[in-house]
Amino acid sequence: MIWPFKNKTEKRAASDAGYTAQMIQARTAYITGTNGRAELTATVQGAVTLWENGLSVADVDGTDLLTRRTLAIAGRMLALRGEVLFYITDDTLIPVSDWDLSTRLSRPTAYRLTVPEVGGGKTMTALAGEVLHFWIGADAIQPWYGTAPLRRSSLSADLLEIIERALVEVYGDAPLGSSIVPMPETPETDLADIARGFRGSRGKVLVRESVQVQAAGGPAPAQDWRANDLTPDMSKAMLDKTLDQARDQINAAYGILPGLNNKATTGPMVREAQRHLAQWTLQPMAEQMAEEATDKLGSAVTLDVMRPLQAFDIGGRARAAAGIVQALTQAKEAGVDPATALKFVDLKE
Repeated sequence: MIWPFKNKTEKRAASDAGYTAQMIQARTAYITGTNGRAELTATVQGAVTLWENGLSVADVDGTDLLTRRTLAIAGRMLALRGEVLFYITDDTLIPVSDWDLSTRLSRPTAYRLTVPEVGGGKTMTALAGEVLHFWIGADAIQPWYGTAPLRRSSLSADLLEIIERALVEVYGDAPLGSSIVPMPETPETDLADIARGFRGSRGKVLVRESVQVQAAGGPAPAQDWRANDLTPDMSKAMLDKTLDQARDQINAAYGILPGLNNKATTGPMVREAQRHLAQWTLQPMAEQMAEEATDKLGSAVTLDVMRPLQAFDIGGRARAAAGIVQALTQAKEAGVDPATALKFVDLKE
């Protein structure tokens, strides 16, 4: 038979986000050991929920395609995968489960998409202008490839996973609340009867008398038969402090101030943590998403998460507004153009 292709060697697309790359990564994790499960922890899921819900309530101007549900999917995928892709249709955006792409001058030009369906994914091809591709954490090596916060802080994620898995194993397998009562040398049948006597007797003081005599003929010395507790002492491992530090590090990777989860936190600290998350994490992501949507949808698109989340000091804004109005009034009385006065303090619109 004649090989139908010119090149006899099949060449796979070099993409770290494709199905083949994911299978290789999963196989590597299986061989090297259990890892990469930090996203199953409540700490990560709490951070992902803040991203998901924070983006879903954003004010969208310029398009009807970015619905609440679409923004929620985008926030969750950005938090867990670092990128998300939607196929553009006439009236909706279809989320893509897997894709491969080709680039020219470090810019994506075409995509091979896998659209999720109930009976199995549907594969299709699309040009770069037919998809919305959002990503975060890109570098100069692969500027078209996004990375999730957990991948960028994999050491802290592994630490959190190991600690929580150790606690799960301890509480699941360790003999918590069990104890051993020392007894003199007794036949095995008698020890079995004594063990059955202890079973089901919770909260009681059980006394057993022994008349065992030593080989020399003298009675056994009177001893205080204190029960030995088998519950492991976890305080020496300082797992509680290490777990709190690992949680704080993961929250910091997601842009959440550690004080938000502090037991002694107060209302102002909670508001400051929410303001920090919106200003330094969600709003910059929303600006990048708006740029991509403006480029692909053909209209000026803006996304604002600050107003819906109320991530600002209301009292401070009211005082600032009063000061601006008073300053403009004085500028007008002095014959100064209000627009020129605003430029002096770098205020726009």
